[in-house]
Amino acid sequence: MKKLLLVLISLHLAFASFAKEGMWIPLLLEKYNIEEMQEMGFRLTAEDIYSINQASMKDAVMIFGGGCTGELISDQGLIITNHHCGYSAIQSHSTVENDYLTNGFWAMSKEEELPNPGLSVTFLKYMEDVTDSVLVGIEESMTMKEREKVIDENISKIKERATKDNHYTATVKPFFHGNQYFLFVNEVYKDVRLVGAPPSAIGKFGGDTDNWMWPRHTGDFSVFRIYADENNEPAEFSEDNKPFKPKKHFPVSLKGIEEGDFTMVFGYPGSTDQYVPSYHLKMLTEKVYPELIDMRTHKLNIMDKYMEQDRGVRIKYAAKNARVSNSWKRWRGEIRGLDILNAQKKKKAYQEKFMQWVNKNSDRKADYGQLLNEYEDLYQDFGDAKLARDMLLEVIYRNGVEVAEVASMFRPLIRLFEKEEDPEEEKISQVKEEVEKEIKGFFKDYYQPIDKEITADILALYSNSVNSEFLPEIYSRINEKFDNDFQSYTDKLFRKTLFADEGSALALLEGFSERSIKKVRKDPAWQLHETFMDTYRDQLYPLYNSLRQKKDSLNRIYMKAQMEFESDKVFYPDANFTLRVGYGKVKGYEARDAVEYEYHTTIEGIMEKDNPDIYDYRVPEKLKELYREKDYGRYEVNGTVPVCFLATNHTTGGNSGSPVVNAEGHLIGVNFDRAWEGVMSDLMFNPDQCRNISLDIRYALFIIDKFAGARYLLDEMTIIESIKKLRQKTRASFSV
Repeated sequence: MKKLLLVLISLHLAFASFAKEGMWIPLLLEKYNIEEMQEMGFRLTAEDIYSINQASMKDAVMIFGGGCTGELISDQGLIITNHHCGYSAIQSHSTVENDYLTNGFWAMSKEEELPNPGLSVTFLKYMEDVTDSVLVGIEESMTMKEREKVIDENISKIKERATKDNHYTATVKPFFHGNQYFLFVNEVYKDVRLVGAPPSAIGKFGGDTDNWMWPRHTGDFSVFRIYADENNEPAEFSEDNKPFKPKKHFPVSLKGIEEGDFTMVFGYPGSTDQYVPSYHLKMLTEKVYPELIDMRTHKLNIMDKYMEQDRGVRIKYAAKNARVSNSWKRWRGEIRGLDILNAQKKKKAYQEKFMQWVNKNSDRKADYGQLLNEYEDLYQDFGDAKLARDMLLEVIYRNGVEVAEVASMFRPLIRLFEKEEDPEEEKISQVKEEVEKEIKGFFKDYYQPIDKEITADILALYSNSVNSEFLPEIYSRINEKFDNDFQSYTDKLFRKTLFADEGSALALLEGFSERSIKKVRKDPAWQLHETFMDTYRDQLYPLYNSLRQKKDSLNRIYMKAQMEFESDKVFYPDANFTLRVGYGKVKGYEARDAVEYEYHTTIEGIMEKDNPDIYDYRVPEKLKELYREKDYGRYEVNGTVPVCFLATNHTTGGNSGSPVVNAEGHLIGVNFDRAWEGVMSDLMFNPDQCRNISLDIRYALFIIDKFAGARYLLDEMTIIESIKKLRQKTRASFSV
């Protein structure tokens, strides 16, 4: 019995080691990680991942758009990312007549590929530790404001040197809360064309119901192509541009995966807060998140109601709905996950040990003795300011009062007339042209009944959730003239405003002159927007920024102190949307009592979920036909087609679209989500339940080839043919 117990303990420790917390700097893999990665099965070197002397994986990974990752899969500039990362581009080409969201889109030749103005991809050329240069002239006696001023000046000089006499861009990012700085020199390509996307019934299968959940059966991918000029350098869109010729692209593997296989995610994780004190978790879970969740619940209920009634409205609001839902569900998952981990209690226990260490040494006590007390005092005020700031942004910007957004589009014109006594007609025409483009783009995806209903709801919610000192002046008017009846106020706003209708907004724009400024300022939508912005500019931003600076200063000191306290530990920096490596193993997990999830899903699960009455689960007839005929081609494994899989890689937002590679560096999947039980990994990693969810690349190839008939795309790819069969399973994709 004792021998068996020792074996079980050993197995538990072995599997625990599969869950590798961390988002590691690729430049430092040789120093900190590569030996462990190779012990876990990785067969390449750190130089194969990141190098400035030879082609490496970094040359095949990019920032896609403004917040996702993508990767090259051919020597002709072909890239794959998530369907939800390409969603806005797909939507921009969609109309009721050509509904690419619903029906999908596939260019059958390069001539049919669709340009996407404003969409770019960004490659890292090299990164460099510039900490010493950034901190030149910094004194510990400086205030945070003084410190930031010197740092900003130093960073400007570093960026200027890095981009002199070349077409590159540069950014300098802080690591470890400002204890270290890295320079990133990038190359940006601006001609990115849509090649293909499956219908939303595949690319968004399960919709918001399955978002953040496992088991998952979502074909979350889309395909684009980068174009360059005759010198293979970045260029604006031109018919003369040629497909980009990369230094490196990922071979695509048909080998498959098994539980325990090594995996690596290489991408751009957005933001994490692993090293914050307990007060931060308390603020989020008890003060900020509940109010934000409530406001977004109202928004989603209203959108869903109208989207169910009208196909055209569904197209208009599909991307907006997805944006609102994404964080709404994540916040709920974070609260749940942190509660299960007893995270605040663990943070407090760590803080007690930290203070015991501090109090053993008089120098440490002088430096860090009051640190946690200062944190506790700060978070009392910071929580109130953060709640008010986030809720205000929910009202004005984050799919809030849309008609106020239209009113704000006229600000550049007003500024032009105020700045110049008699502006030139050419300048006026240029600004008008830009505003007209904004207005037309806005009304393409606008439905007034949704905006009107949301407006009344969220104005009331804001007033009930924030301190009275953060109420904009408009609330006094609503109280005096409408007896705090937000519906009556909203009804009048939409009757009187010029900005709820495309025709009246464009008519105002067409005849805009200095005399029009008065008309804009009298408009109720403009007044609503401006009173909120006045509150933000005059009260919230100065207060929030002052408290943030103090928090940043404490974070920098606390981070330094933690690294001294645990001097033997190798720390990884919080995510900050810079290129990182995460590694782990393919592995399922136990979600809760009596619910154990397998590591992969198959096409059978798609058919089991099929429900024509529910939009998110309407399986396309062509896919059902392929299933009935078992027409799987070379993507068949044990009589089925693999769809998605789980692994223990540490990921977050921004990792969407990241390549998932095997021990040989071959592409086996495209990362797109995390399992809901582990979304608190932004704040605390749980090795038992934190799992990243990836699309199995074989399902993407199956859809491209057998469903879309775009096999020519596969001819561009380097496909590793050897197929390793999945082990036969006696259980279904999940068991309860």
